[in-house]
Amino acid sequence: MCKPDYFTVVYRINPWMDPALPTDTSLAVAQWQTLYDTYVGLGFDVHLIDPIDGLPDMVYAANGGFVIDGIAYGAKFTYPQRQPEGPAYMDWFGANGFDVREPVEINEGEGDFLLVGDVILAGTGFRSASNSHEEVSTIYGRTVITLKLVNPSFYHLDTAIAVLDDTNIAYLPSAFDEPSLAILRSRYPDAVIVTEEDAAILGLNSYSDGYNVVIAAKAKDFERQLTERGYNPIGVDLSELLLGGGGVKCCTLELRR
Repeated sequence: MCKPDYFTVVYRINPWMDPALPTDTSLAVAQWQTLYDTYVGLGFDVHLIDPIDGLPDMVYAANGGFVIDGIAYGAKFTYPQRQPEGPAYMDWFGANGFDVREPVEINEGEGDFLLVGDVILAGTGFRSASNSHEEVSTIYGRTVITLKLVNPSFYHLDTAIAVLDDTNIAYLPSAFDEPSLAILRSRYPDAVIVTEEDAAILGLNSYSDGYNVVIAAKAKDFERQLTERGYNPIGVDLSELLLGGGGVKCCTLELRR
């Protein structure tokens, strides 16, 4: 995770961002702290990367890379405003004992790569290039399934899919093209189908340990769906960070040793 000490919205690189709207950095920090405390309370080992002045989106740690089996595949960002984040995260990975693989292709880390069991779901359409999917498959030797996003409000895969456990997901059908939807319906027939309303507050941008699912506090129907399926939803308010287009998962990069 990365504390949002420098969070603000001064440019627009996704539909959620509007530099004309005021942001409250202290509120962003307080809301982020609640998420951090929630993870610590659940027994997770939380590591922090130092924020860098001038990189307001660095709080969205999920985009900083993709880590499996101690191998850290670095991010190579689409927009110039975020490009310095890639080397910053790779430096952190290297200093903390990970095997760092520098990317050749454009990708935005766990924003577009989601591990479900032994399979990697990989998003493309807005940020990560589809040829990064081949790169990540070569690095990890795992099956990679390409999914195309078609709604700019759901510009990263982790805004349109939540991984619930090793076998199941929740997702928003309208975020994907028809071939991708066919794949999702076939592979995950028991998936939770989230409402447009809950998706519109980034309700799917969630983190699960297989039982506890940390979600947007206002995603009440998703909360109900999860409870009915036997999960334990935990609501956290990240409304200030939503102004930058990120939620729970965006602020969370899983380090799989």
